[in-house]
Amino acid sequence: MKVLDLLCAHGHGFEGWFGSEDDFQSQLARGLVQCPMCASADIRKALSAPRLNLRSNQGSGPDQPTAAPHPPPSTGKDAALASVPAELQAAWLQLSRRIIANTEDVGTRFAQEARRMHHGEIEERGIRGQATAQEAAQLLDEGIAVLPLALPAAAKESLQ
Repeated sequence: MKVLDLLCAHGHGFEGWFGSEDDFQSQLARGLVQCPMCASADIRKALSAPRLNLRSNQGSGPDQPTAAPHPPPSTGKDAALASVPAELQAAWLQLSRRIIANTEDVGTRFAQEARRMHHGEIEERGIRGQATAQEAAQLLDEGIAVLPLALPAAAKESLQ
């Protein structure tokens, strides 16, 4: 697992978890990596310092390496996060966790599941997933309420 510090074009800092560097690059190229604060898909990696645990017990001798102390946070991430109040970041994180805990991820079946619930074919429940801009617009046209949480700017424009 590769954990990256990321920045959007608006300076919002966030963390992304990927299977590998190739996985990150692939998702980035397909526009799947988006800022959780503003939905910008213009993302770049921020500088970060890894923390290395060389031993579980800290030795104390010239031939015993010790665990590195916690490195200072990267200045790029700190500068980006300084522009967003800590209370807002905490509220966003709490809301995100609540949504994830109380909904089922239906993935790319989101539009189909929402329609089935709307027409009474299946029991209503909280769902989350992915829908294209066209699918989201069709759901709205059919009177099915959807709440887009992160859309690229192009998708937002097509819904207006």
